Amino acid sequence: MDDIRTTERNGSPRSEVRPSTGSGRGELVEPPGPRSDAVVIRSQPVDAPTARGTSDSPSASPLVGRVGIWIALAVVLLDQVAKAMVRAWLPLHDDVSIINGLLDFTQVRNTGAAFGLLNSVAFPFKAALIAIVAAVALVAIAAYAARVAPAQKMARLGLALILGGAVGNLIDRIALGYVVDFVDVYWRSYHFWAFNVADSAITVGVSVMVLDMLGLGSHVSKTV
Repeated sequence: MDDIRTTERNGSPRSEVRPSTGSGRGELVEPPGPRSDAVVIRSQPVDAPTARGTSDSPSASPLVGRVGIWIALAVVLLDQVAKAMVRAWLPLHDDVSIINGLLDFTQVRNTGAAFGLLNSVAFPFKAALIAIVAAVALVAIAAYAARVAPAQKMARLGLALILGGAVGNLIDRIALGYVVDFVDVYWRSYHFWAFNVADSAITVGVSVMVLDMLGLGSHVSKTV
């Protein structure tokens, strides 16, 4: 509390104000009454500065955020449903024309990496080793996704697509020992590597990440 002493000077009372030793800023209030020179200091608490990392600052969402998790789950679900339909209705190595001269659906089994890499190469414990490599890559992608700031929307979208595709193919490797590919894009006698929904999500996700690295992501964030 403030210590207020009243003294006599030149025949009139005068208030001597001794400031409070506590923290706070003072408010000067003149009491009512005629010819009163006394002032009262009412101490008010000083607002504490907002600490960093509290609710005023945006908190980092886990991995790719809630929306990103839903996108990744949607990719996994669509990929697994499409592969199950292909295994049930399309015999191995048979094909169905979707767009004549451009697109067929066919069932092939990829025991290698993405887009048929190492598919024709045989070595001991191939399925287990490739599954382990895919799992390690998935963990590395998840660790990187956890470090991406929430403001980097394009990067988080790309990572969500990559994570969904990686999980979809990893499920095949663990459950079947191979990945089911069924999309066959070709032109005349040239056939692109067969792929699936998971491969498509990974490709689109990588493309989005590249665009974000080139600065398109920050430009979009500023204009929205």
